[in-house]
Amino acid sequence: MFLMVTGFMNYGQQTVRAARYIGQSFMITLSHANRLPVTIQYPYEKLITSERFRGRIHFEFDKCIACEVCVRVCPIDLPVVDWKLETDIRKKRLLNYSIDFGICIFCGNCVEYCPTNCLSMTEEYELSVYDRHELNYNQIALGRLPMSVIDDYTIRTILNKK
Repeated sequence: MFLMVTGFMNYGQQTVRAARYIGQSFMITLSHANRLPVTIQYPYEKLITSERFRGRIHFEFDKCIACEVCVRVCPIDLPVVDWKLETDIRKKRLLNYSIDFGICIFCGNCVEYCPTNCLSMTEEYELSVYDRHELNYNQIALGRLPMSVIDDYTIRTILNKK
């Protein structure tokens, strides 16, 4: 008889404890219901990137001296630099420069170690395409300046407060 009474008491205590946990969980759920949504409506609203954001690389063809430092510091040897040695002036002449953003890890080493500052990181992060071969940018595509998110009047910008 005594075992049956203690069994009912344990059952009652466990039931009360379970009800308390369910009530606490329900209160947490209700407290989250009052918050503003964290998600943004992407095509129409864009986050303003941080100051040190590493987006698409911008390349200035006129500044490049074809030293290939960017290729040597790249962890995956990504930039393709084609040059020709001008024997009369004993300097390299840059013929072609390209980066495949499908492979690039956006580490920023090429920008940091470039001696002539012909490379810079932009705030452009919209690099989605249907064909991965379209991500191989040559010097013309790399030289295109991106439109700033702040300057685009069709989009409502949202400050990233983290």
